[in-house]
Amino acid sequence: MVSVGSASKCQAFAQVPRDFARTALDRYMAAMRLAFLGTPDFAVASLKRLVEAGQEVACVYSQPPAPRGRGQDLRPSPTHAFALEHGLPVRTPASMRDPAEIAAFRALGLDAAVVVAFGQILPAEVLDAPRLGSFNLHGSLLPRWRGAAPIQRAIMAGDPVTGVQVMRMTEGLDEGPVLASETLRIGPLDTAATLHDRMAEAGAALLASTLPLIERGAARETAQAEEGVTYAKKIRPKEARIDWSKPAQEVDRKIRGLSPYPGAWFNLPTDKGPLRVKALLSAFEDADGPPGQVLDDRLLVACGGGAVRLLRVQREGRGAQDAEAFLRGSPVVAGTRLS
Repeated sequence: MVSVGSASKCQAFAQVPRDFARTALDRYMAAMRLAFLGTPDFAVASLKRLVEAGQEVACVYSQPPAPRGRGQDLRPSPTHAFALEHGLPVRTPASMRDPAEIAAFRALGLDAAVVVAFGQILPAEVLDAPRLGSFNLHGSLLPRWRGAAPIQRAIMAGDPVTGVQVMRMTEGLDEGPVLASETLRIGPLDTAATLHDRMAEAGAALLASTLPLIERGAARETAQAEEGVTYAKKIRPKEARIDWSKPAQEVDRKIRGLSPYPGAWFNLPTDKGPLRVKALLSAFEDADGPPGQVLDDRLLVACGGGAVRLLRVQREGRGAQDAEAFLRGSPVVAGTRLS
């Protein structure tokens, strides 16, 4: 790659032999040939931004179609669906370790691979196949929250900030050097959903601005710190039940961190037996009472120190509702004990 400083591009390339200059200039000006590997909604914003930026997406890789909805019909992932809508080639391999898939990937003749929440661990044969390497957009400030659920874990841990980063991929789990970062504040009413959406847009912009720097050899790679490593383990359904004996700040963070999926839940006593209700948004309040007891008629619930005000809930089999609307149909009086 010819280095272009303060002089104009034309002046810089005029100083080298004509045939070499034409090849180098074409490479400098042309779109990068990319493979995009992603699956959930978080990845769609990045793929959309790369397409809009004129990058050449040679192939989109996504997880295979999975059962979704009430009928459990096989449906493509959000990234797969976006690719189909925009006429992009798609592959949905069960494993990127399949020798045939590795050969097909190599045959694409890529400048770089871009990975955004793909959902598979990639072997070295795939990571090293593109000319410039493979790059990941990650939803945390590494080395904090390596792994599968960084957005949820950051909220649940009470982190005041998080961020998005572009990193070079290595065989280790989110261990590669970082090329670009943007920090985002976590607000007191942020849920996994609201933070997800802000991070997806910020990450898409960061990725789109970083790829040209990688192509020009101008992106600086910084090794991750050896201290402060934490892992964002996958969210398990058994974590979702609310334990009202925990401090209110912890309960509030859990509610917001698991909203909307899988949704932190509790049992509401009714004449027909316990009714499962998801808590989707809450706020901490300075009030006390026996853990799990409702302290007023507006869903203020005591915890093991402080209380949480439930602001948005979803009863089993129904849609999500603001607390006020929920209470009009299902009053919950002070003194009710939630479990």
